[in-house]
Amino acid sequence: MYRYSNIMAQYKTVLLPSQQRTLIHLGENMRLSRLRRDLPVTQVAERAGIGRSTLVKVEKGAEGVSIGVYLRVLFVLGLDKDLLKVAEDDILGRKLQDARLTVKERASKIK
Repeated sequence: MYRYSNIMAQYKTVLLPSQQRTLIHLGENMRLSRLRRDLPVTQVAERAGIGRSTLVKVEKGAEGVSIGVYLRVLFVLGLDKDLLKVAEDDILGRKLQDARLTVKERASKIK
């Protein structure tokens, strides 16, 4: 979804509520991971090459933060490989692909 903004004539992407909840959940999980590792905000931010305020935004699931920043924080926490699991087992995609691969029967040869 896009929302038109009069200010500087630009479009802003608006996330659906379910997408916002997903980002918030991700941020909360990342915060819990940091706390379990007993790492202070300043240390994780420094290792990720971001500011403290940006890390706070990540942990709140802010939509304006780039996925690259999320990935850098996940790397610092040792969780970056978990991102590879996204869409790894695409059940719906496989079913759609299989549906398109129906076997076409050949007409019998007339002799």
